[in-house]
Amino acid sequence: MTEVTLAVVGGGLRGLTYARRAHATGSGRVVAVAEPDPGRRAAFAAEFGIAPELALPGWKELAAAGRVADAAVIATQDRLHTDPAVTLADLGYHILLEKPMATTEREAELIAEAARRNGIMLAVCHVMRYTPYTELVKGLLDEGRIGRLINVQHLEPVGWWHQAHSFVRGHWRRQDTSAPMLLAKACHDVDWLVHLFGEPPARVSSFGSLSHFRPEDRPAEAADRCLDCPIEATCPYSAPRLYLDCLGDPDREFWPLGAVTPGRTEEAVLEALRTGPYGRCVYACDNDVVDHQEVLMEFGDGRTCSFTMSAFTPMEHRRTRLFGTHGYMDGDGRTLRVVDFRTGAEETLSVDESAGPAASDGHGGGDAGLTDAFLAAVASGDPSALHTDAAESLMTHRVVWAAEQARLTGTVVTL
Repeated sequence: MTEVTLAVVGGGLRGLTYARRAHATGSGRVVAVAEPDPGRRAAFAAEFGIAPELALPGWKELAAAGRVADAAVIATQDRLHTDPAVTLADLGYHILLEKPMATTEREAELIAEAARRNGIMLAVCHVMRYTPYTELVKGLLDEGRIGRLINVQHLEPVGWWHQAHSFVRGHWRRQDTSAPMLLAKACHDVDWLVHLFGEPPARVSSFGSLSHFRPEDRPAEAADRCLDCPIEATCPYSAPRLYLDCLGDPDREFWPLGAVTPGRTEEAVLEALRTGPYGRCVYACDNDVVDHQEVLMEFGDGRTCSFTMSAFTPMEHRRTRLFGTHGYMDGDGRTLRVVDFRTGAEETLSVDESAGPAASDGHGGGDAGLTDAFLAAVASGDPSALHTDAAESLMTHRVVWAAEQARLTGTVVTL
């Protein structure tokens, strides 16, 4: 396969993930990076052998250089996707765009229109579509293994410590600086469920709130920072326990510890917890995103789907029950129980059990699957390797915005 050249906009954890996969497989070569943090930019450039003139402080400088690569990976923070995506599409770059596509419907429309106008391939990073587990589930549905799919129950177990890390202390804790949690975290799940049904829903309702990570639930003895707190040792959200335990584990040092500090010593971790956002008490942060949410979807032919997102779980693979006219499937991201109503027979199928659910595990193989598919599509000029395009991603994002509208207004929203 022809080697695809890549420019990476945003040299953080997600940009590194896609760049490293491209490099490891030999199907892509990173030739440019746009990253405002000087230390991160220098480390990224050194890892991939990027020429100094293409190690740039931002996407505007990259755009000013013209089209220096076949494709661009855009892995900036959520609210910083639109301008680089539109500009680089206008320069002819094919684009791998981190989810969410954008934080408003109008901005997502601008991105989709730029992709259409320029005839470029744009793949939003809905990595759940590219896991071996999804291929198994979707393949059985398309074969008619359980007859016609009638309804689905789906759970995203965010994980108690992951909620604290990303959505209470971390970058995605506030809607005004990031996005509603359903968009920032669970646009994956909504996209995946629409993928299984093969069509968008006709009506959506939703309920959810921030019920626990708030000042009202703060223990009387708690301090503002974990390192000063007399009850830290018994708190489930202890920052020292979470981040010090990452030391010595390369995967967990990459994430979540990589978001906290570039250091890999106890002293570096403690200093970050003493002075940075990740050492704060979870009941004394400025977070406002929900910690649990339900979404109900009804499709045009009366089929239904319920989706639960909850912080109050272990961090595990998603759990899904699929109810069909001729059978039933119950899956946990690795194994799938299949019951045939016609014969009464049961079968348990499984996929590679080495891939975990977290970013440090490659999202169940989805990160690798998406990167490989995108590079193959660009190399061949054939978008059929991709499971979604800009227009379809816009459609599934609209379902998310409809669900948020339903939650905030207490109504059922018709799409």
